[in-house]
Amino acid sequence: MQFLHPIRLKSSLHETIWGGRWLERDGWKQLPPGNINIGESWETELTTIAQNEPYMGRTLGSLVEELGSGLLGEQVIARFGCRFPLLAKFLDANAKLSVQVHPDDTYAHLHEQGKLGKTEFWYVLDAAPGASIIHGFKTATSQEEVRQAIQDFTLENLLNEVNVSTGDIIFVPAGTVHAIGKGVLLYELQEYSDLTYRLYDYGRLTSAGTPRELHVERSLDVSHYDCSPHIKMQSLLLHNGEGFKNRCLAACQYFVTCELVFYKNTIMNGYMKKETHGSCIIRTSLGAEIVVRYGEAFDYGEKLIKGQTMVLPAELGSYCLEGSGALLLSYVPGPEDEIWRAWEVKNAL
Repeated sequence: MQFLHPIRLKSSLHETIWGGRWLERDGWKQLPPGNINIGESWETELTTIAQNEPYMGRTLGSLVEELGSGLLGEQVIARFGCRFPLLAKFLDANAKLSVQVHPDDTYAHLHEQGKLGKTEFWYVLDAAPGASIIHGFKTATSQEEVRQAIQDFTLENLLNEVNVSTGDIIFVPAGTVHAIGKGVLLYELQEYSDLTYRLYDYGRLTSAGTPRELHVERSLDVSHYDCSPHIKMQSLLLHNGEGFKNRCLAACQYFVTCELVFYKNTIMNGYMKKETHGSCIIRTSLGAEIVVRYGEAFDYGEKLIKGQTMVLPAELGSYCLEGSGALLLSYVPGPEDEIWRAWEVKNAL
């Protein structure tokens, strides 16, 4: 078996018309100089570059091709095939995003050349007073009513707008009409898919002065027209004591994401390994400064600091964490994953 190492990645920054400089202002990222508005920082994009040996300079995509199941894990391959499964992002909504919707896997496979659909969740890291998101419709509606509202530029009257604050957890299943409002900084985890159908964009223009492309017919094909039964989710407490707290923020067939908060320097030999041995693990620091120690005698170590993301291969072997602060970990669950099932019960899903 090949000896594997964690992969610490350099983020891929994306300029958008609705982005800003929040990620730099609060010390999450170093942004390019000048008047460049960064809306998204993609943490696990296939083109992101490894920042540590022995993978220095390699793309995540090339490492997936080379390491295969050793990196991905059996649970990932069973669910997604031999491809990296999840895309983690930071989003800075300095202005409101378009109203959009994502297809599910079945629709994407049939109509988008075998691509994945997109289910995602948001963890609000900061929010300006009065900041909001859109999640579904105020009342049950119909495809024709929505189509007419788009034509009349009155769609906003049908949409369900909800105020958000720091710490809110928003689950966005495929088919949910949604948008992120102005003044929201969040962490997003999603199926690794680029399929976004833009339903409505408030008449905004591109930098070239033309309207942004809409995908009305496909949006109407995949949208759910009932009210969203669940918007803000409840976390599931897994552990609180002995120097750390662990809770599950979101869980579904595609991903489980937990937040660990270390109250003080703590060493946990192999912690969480039992639950994630069949999947690679995405770790993103929300302020934690930790060292992942691994190897037969834990004689290797890789550091992670605020705003950085690391992928632990499924066949990394035993490891321990040393440090303090908050970090997220995400993995692809197996069909009998107890955390996934317990989180769904708590949230009545």
